[in-house]
Amino acid sequence: MSVIKVVELLANSKKSWEDAAQNAVTHAAKTIKNIKSVYVHEQTAVVTGENITEYRVNVKISFEVL
Repeated sequence: MSVIKVVELLANSKKSWEDAAQNAVTHAAKTIKNIKSVYVHEQTAVVTGENITEYRVNVKISFEVL
């Protein structure tokens, strides 16, 4: 029997939502082992003038507890 735990994280990027999600996984992997999936729960952006200046994601990261 496997036990899966889920943590919720917020991450950002100047490039894209995909990069923000990757930043969340990369940062989480520093302390969390056995990451199995990432679910992008919400996407937002900061707009300055007419340009998007920051992409933000709210993600749920699932990992197996051994």
